[in-house]
Amino acid sequence: MTTAPNFSNPVGNDEFFMSRVINAPRELVFQAWTDPRHLTQWWGPKGFDNPVCELDLRPGGRHRITMRGPDGTDYPITGEFVEVTPPSLLVMTMDCTEHPAAWHDMIDPQRTTANPAGVMLQTVSFEDLDGKTRLTIRTRAPTPAILEALKKMGINEGWSGSLDRLDALMATLQAN
Repeated sequence: MTTAPNFSNPVGNDEFFMSRVINAPRELVFQAWTDPRHLTQWWGPKGFDNPVCELDLRPGGRHRITMRGPDGTDYPITGEFVEVTPPSLLVMTMDCTEHPAAWHDMIDPQRTTANPAGVMLQTVSFEDLDGKTRLTIRTRAPTPAILEALKKMGINEGWSGSLDRLDALMATLQAN
C-alpha cells in the first residue's frame, strides 16, 4: 500500500496538479469516479464519449477506459488501482500505450519506444467541505519533459473540461 502524497507540499516539476470545489457531497463525487455508469458521463473533454469503462475497484484491480474523440479517434487508458480508500482517496497508474501513434509523436517526436509517456501515477483526493467536495488531482509523469509535452497538448484544458462535465453531472444527480 502506498501512502498518499501530502498535498500541502509543493508540486514537483514532474507533476500536474488541479483542484476544484465540487458542489456535491464527497460520497457522491467519489461514486462518480468509481461507478462506470457515472464515469462514462463526464470523463474526457467536451465532445468526447467513453464506449469502454471497466473498473475493478480494489488495490491491484485493473481499470480501462476508452475516450473517443469527436473525430472518432479512440484514446484507451489502462492501469491498476494502487490504493482505494472510500470516499477519500484513489491512487492509480495511467498507461496510454494504446493511444494513437500521432499522440505518442506529440509526446516525443524522436521516440524510440511505443509509449514515450511511460506509466503515470494519478492520485485523486476527495475532501469533505460541509456538503461540498474539494477534488484534488495529482498526476506524476515519468519525467519533467513528458509533463511539459502533456501541458503543450492541453492536459490542463482537458481536465478542466472533464471537471466541468463532472460539475454538470453532480447537479443532475442531485436534482433527481
